[in-house]
Amino acid sequence: MTDARVKIINEGDSTSYTLLNRVREFNPAAWARLVDLYSPLVYGLCRRYGLQPADAADIGQDVFASVARTITTFRRDRPGDTFRGWLYTITLNKIRTWAKKRFPFITGTAGSLLNLGEIPAPPEDDSSVMTERRYLTRRTLDLVRAEVAPNTWAAFWRTAVEGEPPDEVAAALGITRNAVYLAKVRVRKRLKEELATIIDFAVPRSQLPETGESV
Repeated sequence: MTDARVKIINEGDSTSYTLLNRVREFNPAAWARLVDLYSPLVYGLCRRYGLQPADAADIGQDVFASVARTITTFRRDRPGDTFRGWLYTITLNKIRTWAKKRFPFITGTAGSLLNLGEIPAPPEDDSSVMTERRYLTRRTLDLVRAEVAPNTWAAFWRTAVEGEPPDEVAAALGITRNAVYLAKVRVRKRLKEELATIIDFAVPRSQLPETGESV
């Protein structure tokens, strides 16, 4: 998906009552959505460093257990700080701990990487606010797409994103022009509702209680 397409769907949506705020309040639905949004990132990072699927899944559980315990410590003191970057740090720490326990006697280059915890951080732009927003938007698209019928999504996508005329889309999908219009409105509304609760992860430092727990 291009950035232009993301912009079409994501223009002007924000709210002070974000997903992160609701997670801090221990809202079960918000926590489930947070895991849905970010678990692919955690799993993918584990696999990137050579972990087998079962180990990657286990570390993912540990990562989100740490997030649950320490969510109130996440803050954005500097431009570019993101929840995604914070999650990367927790995940890398968990991978290092796993590697030290699993391969305590490995030597050489591989041993240096695993035993000494020299796993590199993600590229600089991986923790940028714009990268965060693009990721959240794309992941939200995937989640909402799974919630609606294929024809409903196709009608929305082809008209709202691809810019195809409604009459042509209706004919191609074998539905009425009105059904195309309703699909476009319904999916756009659903996406705006979702994006309005997740797109702003900035939380004033004054709202964050201090905790001493490590991740």
